[in-house]
Amino acid sequence: MQQSDPLSPPPNISHPGVMATDITKKFASAVKTMAPGELVKDEHFTLFDSVAALEIMDSKMDSGVLAEGESLDEEYDVSRDLLPEEILGIIDQLLCLEMAWHLGYPLSQTLFTSVYVESLVKPRPTNIDQADFTRDARSREKQPTLLFVLRAYCLGLLKACCYVNELVKDELYYEEEDFVTNTYDRNLLFDIPVGPINALLQKARDNLRTASDVTKDISAALDLRLELRIAFLRAIDLSGLRKANPDSLKMPWVQMSGLLEHIKKQHPLGKPVPDAFSTKLQRQLASTMPPRPMVQPSFDECYGHFQRLFQDGIDIMDVLKYSEPQSLLNFVALFQARKPQPLVYIRTLLQNLLFEEMIVLGNYSIRQIIDHDLSIVVLPCAPQVDPTIDNIEVPTDPRHQTAAQMEIFRQRVAECYLDIFRIFCQNRCRVRRTLCHNIQEWDMLQADVEEIDQLLQVALDEKPLVTERGEVGYALPLSSWAYLYKLRQMEWIVQLGFELNVYQPDELAGMYWYLNYLAKTRAQHGDRIKSFIMRNLNDARYSPPSKGSSSVDQSPPRRAAQYTALKEREYMQSLAYLRVTMLDAACTWEFADGLCCLYTALQRLDLVRPPSRPYASDTLRYDLRMKPFMHIALPALPTFDEFTRATLQPETTTYELLKYAENAVGGARKGYEALSKMSDAQAFSVNAHPRWVANTKNCLRAAIAAGVAVSTLQRAFEKAGGREDGGGLELGLRVEMPTSEKCYHDWWIVPKLVPAA
Repeated sequence: MQQSDPLSPPPNISHPGVMATDITKKFASAVKTMAPGELVKDEHFTLFDSVAALEIMDSKMDSGVLAEGESLDEEYDVSRDLLPEEILGIIDQLLCLEMAWHLGYPLSQTLFTSVYVESLVKPRPTNIDQADFTRDARSREKQPTLLFVLRAYCLGLLKACCYVNELVKDELYYEEEDFVTNTYDRNLLFDIPVGPINALLQKARDNLRTASDVTKDISAALDLRLELRIAFLRAIDLSGLRKANPDSLKMPWVQMSGLLEHIKKQHPLGKPVPDAFSTKLQRQLASTMPPRPMVQPSFDECYGHFQRLFQDGIDIMDVLKYSEPQSLLNFVALFQARKPQPLVYIRTLLQNLLFEEMIVLGNYSIRQIIDHDLSIVVLPCAPQVDPTIDNIEVPTDPRHQTAAQMEIFRQRVAECYLDIFRIFCQNRCRVRRTLCHNIQEWDMLQADVEEIDQLLQVALDEKPLVTERGEVGYALPLSSWAYLYKLRQMEWIVQLGFELNVYQPDELAGMYWYLNYLAKTRAQHGDRIKSFIMRNLNDARYSPPSKGSSSVDQSPPRRAAQYTALKEREYMQSLAYLRVTMLDAACTWEFADGLCCLYTALQRLDLVRPPSRPYASDTLRYDLRMKPFMHIALPALPTFDEFTRATLQPETTTYELLKYAENAVGGARKGYEALSKMSDAQAFSVNAHPRWVANTKNCLRAAIAAGVAVSTLQRAFEKAGGREDGGGLELGLRVEMPTSEKCYHDWWIVPKLVPAA
């Protein structure tokens, strides 16, 4: 380590008004009088002061450092006269800064760099009259007339930001990761109601129409921007009316989407005013952060973001058109999977529409949603979800006991169940991370509700199911429901790993095998649930034989009198759900199996090679990938040896592997074709069917691409001689590994085989 020369001259510090004194010798001699480990600390010199002292006069850390001739405060005059074109330019720049804030940048780097915004919020206004660029009444009378337009726009902008900020803080989000709600001790007009601001915006529009010194084009451009602010405030206000007609709630978003097209065309009419924005204003904010540059996306980029924001606002209102819980879950999952993902405001607005005041969609209790879900998945026409049993007050009555146990069940599962919807409202990385924790909770939940199932068996005098293959056992509907949801979440974790490019190319074979394992387990579990529902359906549909009938009577069973068309529809809906669930699981199972075989064959043929990992091992990497599932009781996690053997399939020849891959991918393709032809009711994708069909067709395209890759490799393998050792084969191919963004579907990473150069 190079040591500094103790006799080197002190730095030359020269600045007007500063007298520097060299204390090096005094300091060195004072230190010699201290014992090793001794510390001298002034009680008034805090850790904050010591850290701040390190930042002083460093332009990267000290927001107060001034260049030669620079003033400390911003000297821009907010009462200066502006051309109409300049007002238009300032408004468009504020529009870009507003979008930068929505994208996750702090207010200190966006809207709070505006001199006009700063003059409105400091000092803090308590009414609409105080919220002006100048607080002095005499100076206000001398203000240019057109500043009234800019003031109205800025007030509408700040009030909209206030609403957005409060909404985001009320819902689940991640500070700094998604959004920055810090207002740096500035008030976003929280105390001023929206009514006077809307009136001011409308008055500004009226004044524009009568202004004689503004050209028609500029006047129309300014008017549209004021109208945009009114519509934005209206959209935010209407979003709280969850019981209203969803189509009427879309109207302000539709209006803003139309206005945006005209605003883009009018943007060249504006004239930028760079002096109206300054990072010097950061010095006045209550912040310990070092100075940061202003963030300002281009207007074209801003236009694209606003376009998606308004379209997402239109689409999100369809969530209020409730049909059943499975369609609701599909709506949330598919909406949040959009590329690019909806902005934080839209994601928190969706949470608000779903769960505000713990009333789902403004109309349904959590109990109604859970019971509806149970009736579709495992308990159609079952006494457990019959609301009339709540009226039974006799403690010995089985119906009273059933109602009591079901209430315990609902209290236990409510938070876990709603968390699934909340989790999907986060960014994609956070979705996967949170699901990894959530499956632990669902694993414990499954064990807890199994005890409730056993108590209900006794109360309802349930009989075990006996089939031709032997006794299946008891239904355990509540724990079966929990197990099914847990399996779905485990699959999502693995699939999101592909989407987020978590796995290396040489790991894809193993992770697709594990996905195949989970999907196969889900399909088998769905078949088990179906067996019990079919038994219950037959018991409900046909009455048992009368006591006086002969045991050899061969007449067909009679239809039960209490079996109604409503019960028939409920049973058919449950069977339809299991049908689409099992078909989806089968497609996932087959496709994952095909890709596992394909990647294993590519590794055997040295077309996919593992990178050098001097500090890693296969065992450690397996532990890392399986860490989320390590403590899950069911399904049991395969050991490393089982995982390795199932992935590499050493007893299977390469030719057979490719044949298996061909058949599996072909089966998945047929399954996706069948899924894509289902109606919204059949697919349980009501209000989200176009997105569901598009998602399914993307899976179908990925399956077709996988089939092409398999057939290409088969032909090259056979042409090269097809030796099983794979050594020295000249296939004339190389593998291009696409990222998830360039695949047909994010969850299916299909390799592209191209001729070798």
